[in-house]
Amino acid sequence: MSKLLSDTDAFVSWRSLQQQRVEQALSSWVSADAPADLGVVMRYAVLDGGKRLRPLLVLAACEAVQGDAAAALRAACAVELIHAYSLVHDDMPCMDNDVLRRGKPTVHVKFGEAQALLAGDALQALAFELLVPDDGSMGGALSARLCRQLALAAGAAGMAGGQAVDLASVGIALDRPSLEAMHRLKTGALLQASVMMGVSTASVEPGVQARLSAYGAFLGLAFQVVDDILDVTTDSATLGKTAGKDAAADKPTFVSLMGLEAAQAYADQVLDQAHEALSATALPRTETLHALADWVGRRVS
Repeated sequence: MSKLLSDTDAFVSWRSLQQQRVEQALSSWVSADAPADLGVVMRYAVLDGGKRLRPLLVLAACEAVQGDAAAALRAACAVELIHAYSLVHDDMPCMDNDVLRRGKPTVHVKFGEAQALLAGDALQALAFELLVPDDGSMGGALSARLCRQLALAAGAAGMAGGQAVDLASVGIALDRPSLEAMHRLKTGALLQASVMMGVSTASVEPGVQARLSAYGAFLGLAFQVVDDILDVTTDSATLGKTAGKDAAADKPTFVSLMGLEAAQAYADQVLDQAHEALSATALPRTETLHALADWVGRRVS
């Protein structure tokens, strides 16, 4: 591929427009009107930062299958709320104990641990509230399907379970299958669910669903391998979070397991697998999903 799809003007314009839509929707749905300034803390945790990769995957997948755009926007914001809550909790002293996120002080540093904990709790609840609107704009079957997908990706069988494995693996030299299994839960599950929630907004043949699910799984793994690479090759100002944290905490990473050069080659290999799975769907509108995969694989923060 002589020119990465993520570099095209069409994709950059699409990405910017969708990021603005998501930001506006989040600002509308995450209200400041919560007791004791809790809403202010929630908005600080969610707004004005982040690539919005997960919402973009929802929206691009919906476009690829010609699904319900309004439902997809709610799903996109719900996924981002779960992601935001997870970052708030992950940054707390009992977890990763970080002080920088998206280029600004982490929520517990800015507002205290109790408010950070409650803000995360409230963001998680709001995510599911968005998927069951009381205005009749989303059918009950679709609401239930989206809620189940998000719950599975966020809970013990997904992100939270992976985080538990991550904390239990400090100082332990995991082999590659074990490391991949951990990250399929911790990072990959929510990215894969983002794709599949977008797919769920339309009626899609099972074989196509399986290939899109595989695309999401490969993209999630590529994201984590690149994240491990950036942790040792990029400074904190560029990352928007503290660089070198994994090595300092003696956590297993793809770089510590494979070395930097081999990890980069592996990221490229997994990215190619994501493209292959997506091409195998034979859907006519997958350019944006291809571009998002390139964006994940070539990002610098």
